[in-house]
Amino acid sequence: MNHIRTAADACRPGDGGRTATRRRIGGSLLALTVAGAVLLTGCGAGGGNNSSDGADKSGGRNLPLPAPVQPTGGTAKGDQRGEQSDAPEVAPSPDHLSTFALDVDTASYGYARRTLASGGVPDPATIRPEEFVNSFRQDYERPEGNGFSVTVDGARTDDGRWSLVRVGLATRAAGSESERPPAALTFVIDISGSMSEPGRLDLARESLDVMTDRLRDDDSVALVTFSDEAETVLPMTRLGDHRNRVHQAIDRLEPTDSTNLAAGVEAGYATAVEGLREGATNRVVLISDALANTGDTDADSILERISSARREHGITLFGVGVGSDYGDALMERLADKGDGHTTYVSSRDEAFTVFCDQLPQNIDLTARDAKAQVAFDPETVEQFRLIGYDNRKVADKDFRDDRVDGGEVGPGHTVTALYAVRTRPGASGHLATATVRWLDPDSRAPHEESGSLETGSLRSGVWTASRSFQVTAVAAYFADVLRSGDARWSSLPGVPPLGELASRAGALAKDTEDKDIASLATAIGQADKLHICSVDCAR
Repeated sequence: MNHIRTAADACRPGDGGRTATRRRIGGSLLALTVAGAVLLTGCGAGGGNNSSDGADKSGGRNLPLPAPVQPTGGTAKGDQRGEQSDAPEVAPSPDHLSTFALDVDTASYGYARRTLASGGVPDPATIRPEEFVNSFRQDYERPEGNGFSVTVDGARTDDGRWSLVRVGLATRAAGSESERPPAALTFVIDISGSMSEPGRLDLARESLDVMTDRLRDDDSVALVTFSDEAETVLPMTRLGDHRNRVHQAIDRLEPTDSTNLAAGVEAGYATAVEGLREGATNRVVLISDALANTGDTDADSILERISSARREHGITLFGVGVGSDYGDALMERLADKGDGHTTYVSSRDEAFTVFCDQLPQNIDLTARDAKAQVAFDPETVEQFRLIGYDNRKVADKDFRDDRVDGGEVGPGHTVTALYAVRTRPGASGHLATATVRWLDPDSRAPHEESGSLETGSLRSGVWTASRSFQVTAVAAYFADVLRSGDARWSSLPGVPPLGELASRAGALAKDTEDKDIASLATAIGQADKLHICSVDCAR
């Protein structure tokens, strides 16, 4: 329920074919060009970092350790088992552990901003705090090779013995566009009647045109459409001298009947398997408002139909959500369980940022089935609560079972997990150890990295911590207020009123000159004007 546990700006145009000027591109047109960017992804004050291949990490103490090693395995081609160290004979109490699959989705934050900008109140069920937090750049130290660095830091809140503890994970910096592997992208495009609304299919067509001109000659593209039925309108086609063929297929896209999303996804994966390219990033990209009303509408059933394509060939699913009415729950479930990610796009600036700045990091993969486990020390920690990741929980005992699904992460990404932690009176010493485990994307050998935090490293207050920590706190508190209407959740300790949050975000935006933080301040201000308030805040 509450999950509190007790512990004892613009790109250069590309060459080839027609250029983007062949069409008039409005302010929101480039929203869907995110399909050419994030789509290509699968998209402190702590102690020192330590790395190993499948080894246990305790941050220098024996209590508590991550969960013991479980037998590893997998069904994907080329799976290999890495060496693993001896596990403790007795696992620590699960009350001391928190385990989840990594997630770099941002759709929840984007859709909430769109709703607030239009004068609406977001549905609390669509608010996922981790997607708010992960929408902002972080300054974590990055590793040189594949895998992760781990940063753990924290600060005291204004509420008694409660603190916020941040676990920051970062992959290596993204390389240049020329250094990335080629991409084989199967676009699955919703052409149902609901996509006829301005700002949906029309923008998809023009965005795909722009993307086609910007991809490399050695990239490949396939197009699958769906309404009441699915159709492959373009098999996997190497761009090279064939861009006009792709443009012509895009031009023929027109809205028709109902939304059989299951048929589209199934046909998309079949097309991707048929056009599979060794050594390339093979990905299915679903562009839809996800308002499925025909055929199978259950995410688990849809995923079961394509399970062999996902597991045997490593083809991942990326969802690009559009439209004022959006099937958030279905798209999020498909992506989380389909080894992929989702984003929701609503502005030209967002699209340029993702398409121009983030494209390299969204081509390659640096980690598969990545999971994190945080072990809190029962001698210093009385209670803790993971903020978000509600749909990404993993059983503690499955942390090192590599058959259990994790998250796919590419270069240039950061992943942040924030905890509310209540320390024991007079607590001093080791607070927590965070460990991330992942599989090498090629060999599937397991690796781990850890970082730890001492109570003495907790800053005196959230609002005197680093700017990036403050942004993380503001984003998490904002999400907490927006989902306060959901009876499953109680407010976080120390959550400020929205007016104060807006002021803090505004000051941070001014200090950092960061447009993303300025947009956060605007969204919080819009929510404040709508008199959205957590159940515990006073006005």
